[in-house]
Amino acid sequence: MVRLTKIYTRTGDGGKTRLGDMSEADKHDPRVEAYGDVDEANSAIGLAQAALNGDPLDRVLARIQNDLFDLGADLCVPESDEKLDWEPLRVKAEQVAALEAEIDALNARLEPLNSFILPAGSEASARLHIARTVTRRAERKLSRLIASGAGVNAEALKYLNRLSDLLFVMARIANEDGRLDVLWVPGGER
Repeated sequence: MVRLTKIYTRTGDGGKTRLGDMSEADKHDPRVEAYGDVDEANSAIGLAQAALNGDPLDRVLARIQNDLFDLGADLCVPESDEKLDWEPLRVKAEQVAALEAEIDALNARLEPLNSFILPAGSEASARLHIARTVTRRAERKLSRLIASGAGVNAEALKYLNRLSDLLFVMARIANEDGRLDVLWVPGGER
């Protein structure tokens, strides 16, 4: 268990931070940006939960929030051939499979889409769409980090990809199983 006795350390005052393996990185390092966006996605999910008012989706999102902390812990310890004195926490294929199972179960309730939908409808749906787009940003940042050759667990990118899909489906569920979805009208009312 983590024990925090002091909240500020002043380590970051010079624009640096410590990774989970105790190496130092710039605050603008692509790895730090990637797990920072994961943290932001987690916060956006918390905001969405506040609008769900006890909906069963809340239970799933609570598990996902914990998974996202796992993902942050995974990303802050670069994969390396060097042996550490401890086993770093890594996102597992089972966590990705759990997201896929949730997507399949929830999507079975919905009518197929005949148009793209706008990120609108109910408050809970709009908040879930915000969480989805922040998750997509985290996915893009992680993809860039992987492309740079940095040591990253491959399951981490898969997790974010599935999570954004799940958040899309949840946003439709929060729109009364898609009945409140706002359809895109190409060209609008021009």
